[in-house]
Amino acid sequence: MLGVCAVLLCASAACTGTQTIESPAENRTITDMAGRTVVVPSEIKSVLCTSPPSTNLVYMVAPDRLAGWSFLPEKEYTPEKYAALPVVGGWFGKETGNYENFISMHPDIVIEGYTTDGGAARATVAERQEKMGSIPVVAVEDTTNSTGYSAPIRFMGELLGEEEQAEAMIAFYEGVLATVTERVASIPDDERVGVYYAEGPRGLTTDPTGSQHSELIELCGGRNIADCAITPGIGMTEVSMEQIIAWDPEVILAGDPGFYATVWTDPLWQDITAVKNGRVYLTPRTAFCWFDRPPGINRIIGIAWTAKVLYPDLFGDMDLEGLVREYHETFIHVSLTDDQIHQILNP
Repeated sequence: MLGVCAVLLCASAACTGTQTIESPAENRTITDMAGRTVVVPSEIKSVLCTSPPSTNLVYMVAPDRLAGWSFLPEKEYTPEKYAALPVVGGWFGKETGNYENFISMHPDIVIEGYTTDGGAARATVAERQEKMGSIPVVAVEDTTNSTGYSAPIRFMGELLGEEEQAEAMIAFYEGVLATVTERVASIPDDERVGVYYAEGPRGLTTDPTGSQHSELIELCGGRNIADCAITPGIGMTEVSMEQIIAWDPEVILAGDPGFYATVWTDPLWQDITAVKNGRVYLTPRTAFCWFDRPPGINRIIGIAWTAKVLYPDLFGDMDLEGLVREYHETFIHVSLTDDQIHQILNP
């Protein structure tokens, strides 16, 4: 990771090396995660983000700096003062943000989620900066890879002066990730449970292996049985009931509450092994979804949940209730009651 590098803030101080850099005390120069040199305020008080993953990252690291949401979180699980922030949209999926709207809110900086796909990503960052004018645009690695969250969390903590909070988040994340990946590594390929990720009100859209939206299946030792093309961006490839019958998943992860409510009695699904064995699970959603949409650090608690759902015996000693409580206190800045936790885990 390219760290946040503060340079000389005092005009009279000398820079090491052959060059002296002068900058006003209210500014500092950083290197963002795309390797760009950006001048930002020394104290950043207001942040907007161009996508949901980066918005969630800022909220979790420094909620008082977030000026607006890409989309509203669930209010029941979000402190009122943060749930009341405006929705500013952004550039993600099928959504096209509004530059004038961003500029009118006068944020100190704008965070652009940066992916490592070379020139196209760099061109997007450059376009954002050009359109945002004098508002600094800082590229931060987009948190869509669930095994690579530590670097962007740490970067954001350093950028916003919240290093202690960032390190607490990283410690929780790396502990969960290590526990899950170490245990599932011992599962033979031919014993990995076959999983179908059912999306939409009829369960007839999905995301196969290789999609960022279904990533937790493989991470947690499952075998994604969907043999179909990846739909770029928003995902959700359409499939047929005949395909699902042929795949015959052992576990279904349901992303839509309506589908979850009807799958048990829908005659089309009655011969599917997962339905016959009662192994259909609604992906939890508190402030944000635990499994997907957005595919960001909101999925950290989903790593633990997915692992325990797929392999309840292997993770029988995992205190999921305790992890849910700690996650919400550390990441979502809210305390859940025992009844709330029970309801979330037993819809």
